[in-house]
Amino acid sequence: MADITAFSTSRKDALAAVALIAMLALVPPAAWLLHDPFLVKVATRIVIFSLAAIAINLVLGYGGLVSLCHAGLFGIGGYVVGIAAFHVSEPIHLGPLVLGGSSDLAITLPLAMLVSGLMAMAVGAISLRTSGPYFIMITLAFNQMFYYAAIALQKYGGEDGLQILSTITLFGVDVGNRYRFYYVALAVLALATLLLGRAIGSRFGLILRAAAENETRVVVVGVQPWAYRLVAFTASGVLTGLAGALLAASQQFISPVDMAWDRSGDLVVMAVLGGIATFWGPILGAATFIALELMLSSWTQHWQLVFGLIILAIVVGLRGGLVDLLRLIMPKPAGKTT
Repeated sequence: MADITAFSTSRKDALAAVALIAMLALVPPAAWLLHDPFLVKVATRIVIFSLAAIAINLVLGYGGLVSLCHAGLFGIGGYVVGIAAFHVSEPIHLGPLVLGGSSDLAITLPLAMLVSGLMAMAVGAISLRTSGPYFIMITLAFNQMFYYAAIALQKYGGEDGLQILSTITLFGVDVGNRYRFYYVALAVLALATLLLGRAIGSRFGLILRAAAENETRVVVVGVQPWAYRLVAFTASGVLTGLAGALLAASQQFISPVDMAWDRSGDLVVMAVLGGIATFWGPILGAATFIALELMLSSWTQHWQLVFGLIILAIVVGLRGGLVDLLRLIMPKPAGKTT
């Protein structure tokens, strides 16, 4: 049995997470000095996908479960924001009851988290009764159901997607400005990372990791891992839906493309690329993934081939992802041996 202490949180992990968030916070000032607002747009995407990557890492890195339905949950969060904004100008009439929409993130973000969390709970309640390849296939099937359900929403754009025309606000304050929205998204990421780090270091996290390492031993001591996995899967779905909601708000558009199953694969790659042994590694993985994608696609039309080879080399060469690379290049304290 592998030593699960390798997955534990520590003061060093906390400092690394704070350093990453601090570096991301410096992007807008750098973009302003360089007169390049595009940097903020790219960084916003990094922040949003970092949130989704740390969410999937909760079930992948700590729960030992490979889920392919997180793209669907990601899209559900986005569609909640899009549909709520759509009905600002076209209220829903249910007999004498009239329901208006909203483009205020103070309302739509919690709603997106609630809906995506409930869907994740339903998916988890069924999928977690299986394991291995069966779990992967069931989550993939659920993702395809979500994907085609979004295409069937013809009133909300169907296959063409849904444009958000209302002004995005937060507690009534316009956050349509890319710099303002960026710091809102970054604050959400920072809070989610803090909460996830606390959860992983708690009894809940210990049992979740232990069940991934050796489920039989956990059952023998009288703990049923199914309930812990369901909580982890639901929490992961909540954060993934929140990330999708932020993406929809940032680009003021959401479409079924954002729910395609290969987006789930992207999230898995981001988590593994950064390092699934730490709660902050997927942030590094998401940043590297998006940066590589952007640079390579600007150099060659065959960028996917080069991209795949680079990802493969990193994953094979660094068993712990980019986190391992940082540990190799960082100086070790005096008296420490490898």
